[in-house]
Amino acid sequence: MARRAVVRGRVQGVGYRFFVSRVARELGLNGWVRNLSDGSVECFAEGEEAELTQYVGRLYAGPFGSRVDAVAVEPAEPQGLASFEITR
Repeated sequence: MARRAVVRGRVQGVGYRFFVSRVARELGLNGWVRNLSDGSVECFAEGEEAELTQYVGRLYAGPFGSRVDAVAVEPAEPQGLASFEITR
């Protein structure tokens, strides 16, 4: 299974991508996270349903100093990735 999420709020310049990467790795998920030009963060993760549910729940929390206003999550096609990366 896979999920794509776009997170809006104060999520750039506060370590949000590193937070997402750490959470995904803790849960054994593969995928990527990147900043978007509009100030939001886009995330893609694939793995088992239970871990993806936990991952999405933690996207709402974010690291200290962040403020998450909205998380838009949608199903995605798994890409067969081997790790979780911060792409930009």
